Amino acid sequence: METRTAIIAIIVKNNEISNEINSLLHEYGEYIIGRMGIPYHQKGVNIISIAIDAPQNKINTLAGKIGRIDGVTTKTVYAPE
Repeated sequence: METRTAIIAIIVKNNEISNEINSLLHEYGEYIIGRMGIPYHQKGVNIISIAIDAPQNKINTLAGKIGRIDGVTTKTVYAPE
């Protein structure tokens, strides 16, 4: 199956849900190229960037699951084909 390369940007307002996000990321770990997290204490948010190479449906599913978590905003950006 053909894969796509993408970045999933995640902004977390509620620190209490970090275990839920980490569990989802672990579930899709075989596709994750890299991950970076930055706590932004002045605004009370955490910013997470996920580099991923996976079939598009897997990327969409992961981003959708993360985006449905209360207190989380997510956006996906794909590399040009």
